Amino acid sequence: MASSPCWSQMAKNPRCFVMLVLTTLGMLGIIFVGEAESRAFFVFGDSLVDNGNNNYLITSARADSPPYGVDYPTHRPTGRFSNGLNIPDIISEKLGMEATLPYMSPDLKGDKLLVGANFASAGVGILNDTGFQFLNIIRIGQQLQYFEQYKQRVGEAIGEAAAAQLVNDALVLITLGGNDFVNNYYLVPLSARSRQFPLPIYVPFLISEYRKILQDCCSSHTHTHSMA
Repeated sequence: MASSPCWSQMAKNPRCFVMLVLTTLGMLGIIFVGEAESRAFFVFGDSLVDNGNNNYLITSARADSPPYGVDYPTHRPTGRFSNGLNIPDIISEKLGMEATLPYMSPDLKGDKLLVGANFASAGVGILNDTGFQFLNIIRIGQQLQYFEQYKQRVGEAIGEAAAAQLVNDALVLITLGGNDFVNNYYLVPLSARSRQFPLPIYVPFLISEYRKILQDCCSSHTHTHSMA
């Protein structure tokens, strides 16, 4: 395979580390840039990392009722599709960082903005038609649009230069792919995607579409760290 601009860019920048784990449960991308103590944290993706955005939506993809949250410190459902903490919570905890708030939360303002934000929405996938049965969810393209809004809000709060530095030094977690298999291929009877693609073709198609999403995410940085 020919070397892409993404990998050559990373080779020139030892401060940028990208790890992509491709599994049938999801495609997980973690980008580490900058020093741990100065990082903001941005989260994009599906139910594996949604920490409450869908609570603010009219959707069937919700985790705001028991037994969700039974082992959370408050013992109440939080919108996380978990009995307690989820992946972003554990990452924040292990790195000694404050947990991010859902982007849809009205509490995401002031100093909380500088911690970062979670844009994830349960039910979404790599493909825009994934999760159609859940009605109103924040698809990955919309999550990236909200990220642009976030940068504007931070720029207004601390200045554009400081906001750009905060974004460029951030930790970014992207988790996608599971719903494209579960809810858009296997569990939907005679799904359009399963009729369109045999599985050996569907997998590389998803990877190709996921690469485009990652490139869009990278291009939203003032100083782009490309990946594929």
